[in-house]
This record gives sequence, C-alpha cells and structure tokens, in this order.
Amino acid sequence: MITLSDIQAATGRIRDSIYVSPCARSETFSEATGNTVFLKLDNLQRTGAFKERGALNKLLTLTDAERKSGVIAASAGNHAQGVAYHAGKRGIRAQICMPLTTPLIKVSATKAYGAEVILHGANYDEACEEAIRRSKSEGLTFIHPFDDDVVIAGQGSLGLEILQQHPDIEAVIVPIGGGGLIGGISCAIKETNPKIQAFGVQPSRLPSMKAALAEGKPVTIPAATTIADGIAVRRTGVRTLELVKKYVDDVVTVDDEEIANAILLLLEHEKTLAEGAGAAAIAALLNRKLHLTGKRVAVVIGGGNIDVTLLSRIIERGLVKDGRLVRLRIHLPDFPGALHNLTGILAQHRANIVETSYDRAYHGVNLGDTAIEITMETRGPAHIAELLSALSAGGYAHERIS
Repeated sequence: MITLSDIQAATGRIRDSIYVSPCARSETFSEATGNTVFLKLDNLQRTGAFKERGALNKLLTLTDAERKSGVIAASAGNHAQGVAYHAGKRGIRAQICMPLTTPLIKVSATKAYGAEVILHGANYDEACEEAIRRSKSEGLTFIHPFDDDVVIAGQGSLGLEILQQHPDIEAVIVPIGGGGLIGGISCAIKETNPKIQAFGVQPSRLPSMKAALAEGKPVTIPAATTIADGIAVRRTGVRTLELVKKYVDDVVTVDDEEIANAILLLLEHEKTLAEGAGAAAIAALLNRKLHLTGKRVAVVIGGGNIDVTLLSRIIERGLVKDGRLVRLRIHLPDFPGALHNLTGILAQHRANIVETSYDRAYHGVNLGDTAIEITMETRGPAHIAELLSALSAGGYAHERIS
C-alpha cells in the first residue's frame, strides 16, 4: 500500500510537467448546496484530465531497458491520452488499447499525441485483456490505469495540491472508476489531516467499488453503458480497494440524468466543460447524496474530454427539462393564412420558433385540417403555461410533446 511519502515523492517528480490546476470557489454551487464549494479543475490539464499525473509518474520511473522497449496501456480515453502525451514527449513508443465504443474525440487525441491506437472489445475490461496479451507477446511495459502503486501515488499529487490551496478544507469528493484517483487523494489528505472526510462517487449503472466493498474483495459486475465512460469500470483494483477501505468515508452513486444535469450546470454557470466522469462528483453534492451542510468542500472535476455530439444532446435535453425549449403539436385549419394567424399568437407571447413540421395524414387530423409540430425557445415553465393558455383561448387544439 502506498504511503504519504510515496505521494510526496511523486509530486516532486512530476511537478515540472504537470499543471497545478485551480481550486476555485463556486458561488453557484455553494448557494445551491449550503456548503462552501471549491472546484478542483483538473480538466484543465494538457490532455484534459487528471490521468496525466499517474501516467507521468510511471513513465519517469521506468528503467532504461523499459523505456527502449516501449509501453502499452488500456483506457477508455483519458489514461490513454496521458500515457500517449508524456511518452511522446520523452521519445517512448506507446501502444494504447481502447474499447470500440470510445468517443472519437479521445481516439483522435490519443493518435495525435503519437501513440498507436488499437480499438478492441466492447468495454474497458476487454481492451485491458488485449493490452496485457500484447505486453507479454511484444515485451512492452504495461501501464495500468489505476491498480499500480506508482500510478496511484501520481494521482495522489492532486490531493496534496488541494491541501496547499485550501488547508482548511473539511471534505473532498472524488469520482471513482477503478479507484486510483480516490486512493491517492484519500491517502494524501487523511495522512495529512485525518479529520478531513473523503467521499467517492460512481455511476449507478457501474458501481464496481460499492460492490467490492460489499463483498470485501474486487468483483466483476455486469457490463453497462453510461455517459460517465471515463469511470465505467466493471472491476475495481486490489490495491485501490484496500486504500478505499482504509481512508474513504463513503461511496455513493449518481444516475446518468443527474450527471447530465451537472454537466449542463457546470457549462452554463461555471463556464467549465466536464465530461460525464468529471461531473459525477458535483452531481452527488447537488443531488444531496452526501450529508454535507456548512462544510468547506473540494469537488474534483477530473476530466473534460466529452464528445461534442453527446454534449449537444445533453444541452438540448437540459433546455427541455428547464422549460427553455418546448415542442407543441397544434391542430389548425389547412387554408392560406392559418399559419400566419397561429404564429401571430406565438410572436405576441415572445416565443422564438426554431423548427416546424407539417403533417396531414397522422395524429388523428381531420380532413381539411393539418397538424403542425413547432419547437420553440421559451423562458421557462411559466412562459410555456402562458403560451398554452393563449392557444386554448384562440381555439387551437394542442398537446405538448415530451
């Protein structure tokens, strides 16, 4: 098991190549949760995630022979980029095995850093098996994303940074995949100040650490999909589990809707881009999964490598949930000027039309009538209620499409 001195040594080793990310107070989340909330923005690392810390620490401890032979890693994206970037800067050949479902942005970035990418398997575990097979057959050093003491010590540098930036912090909330990040951070903070609470957060669809804690050993849970792909790990590490048992106060879960909402809130209110794994910790705090009130809390935003198509869907769904985007199906007579009359009502109530679609054959439309689906930008639930009332007063049959 790693020690505080291991983390301190790793911090010194990687200091010149790792960005000391800000840990800034969030007024929005402080007010929303009743705590003083600080966001540790490790999504601002060069490769967009904290994974650089452990990857670099491992690379810097390789022997000359290992450096010459090259390295291999398995990752859903962030560990891959960390290994690829720092290996490339040091002239070390790197192969990365990634699941077939890895977002294109992460595959492209990993290749751009100079690594050879092998897409294999439906999930991280299958990609990891392929990486281990290749490491043995090709004589490459396997760099585990979380269950490696040197990697864990590197991730722990983030915990020491939080303590340096906010010595009076009372709780730290960390996303959990395999457990390397929370293992390193919790060791760093608890060995420095045992009174600080450490909490872990996992996606409810893949709670591998919670399952391991319940069984007292790592267990492989069924495969599942989640927008928090960076922490979508079916089996936690042996080393990381022992650290969690020793140092972590509680592990909770959040669902994909909660994570998606947290991504949107971070983007809109904090001007911070987080991927699903990066937003999991703040999602737990926002949704009262942890009994924290009046505390000084550091929340780790661990990564920001989100696929833009997924981000667009999250934004659109978030606007719908907030009542800032609405789609209505409205029945109206099919004659010249009918649409003009309808849009006049919508314009009067300041709704901005962004999309329309006519249909004369479906939805129970009477002969001589038509149904039109209109998507509009609105100001919120009260504005939508105002629009619906105006349509009813105008004699229009209508329904809201959810």
